[in-house]
Amino acid sequence: MNEPVRRPKLSVVIPVYNEAKTIQEILRRVAAVAIDKEIVVIDDFSTDGTRDVLRRLDAGGGPVSSQPLSPAAGLAGANLRVFYQDRNQGKGAALRRGFAEARGEIVLIQDADLEYNPEDYGALLDPFERGLASVVYGSRFSGGAHRVLLFWHSVGNWFLTLLSNMFTNLNLTDVWTCYKAFRREVLETIVIREDRFGIEPEITAKVARGQWPIFEVPISYDGRTYAEGKKITWKDGVRALVCVIRYNLFDSRP
Repeated sequence: MNEPVRRPKLSVVIPVYNEAKTIQEILRRVAAVAIDKEIVVIDDFSTDGTRDVLRRLDAGGGPVSSQPLSPAAGLAGANLRVFYQDRNQGKGAALRRGFAEARGEIVLIQDADLEYNPEDYGALLDPFERGLASVVYGSRFSGGAHRVLLFWHSVGNWFLTLLSNMFTNLNLTDVWTCYKAFRREVLETIVIREDRFGIEPEITAKVARGQWPIFEVPISYDGRTYAEGKKITWKDGVRALVCVIRYNLFDSRP
């Protein structure tokens, strides 16, 4: 008789696309956080060598493995599982896969580009541990240290967050933050349909509709420029606008 899979306290879901320069370092930083956790990596059909890096790090060598990582990587003993998409589908699709594979009591999204600091996990988990929250957002604009750049990007973020708040009746300061964490029962209720960055307003609309208690905590942020590899563009902003309207007014499915 098979024993049930042990459920860790936290699942860190990392969608990855063409981050060969940063993937090993972000995995090292996540593994270094002293919290009972698993790390679930979804490679979204990277073409820059990211897959090769992941397979070298993974001592199991296969497309899906929970074997310990090489001590040389600074990740020995990490509870890592890697999944490879068979074609590029987008961040939303990668997260949909990651959420389905996650086994933790709490599921947290982590980007692979070093903009967000895993040392903030303690602040993100605190409202859960105090029994106050079912969802926690980490805000880049409510007091945490952050790199100063991209004025128009911040204006667009502010406008789309304001628009989202008008429909959801929430007072979030940063809907487009990467750092979102959920009790697993929340994600078991929500169905993610967006394949790209539209997942941000979609999931916010659905969390608001479900009336789960939401907390927002300040986080640090070291944003990068487009020259450094930032991927979100004005086209994603237009899609975000469409998704705010769609998932708040016209699509009431879970």
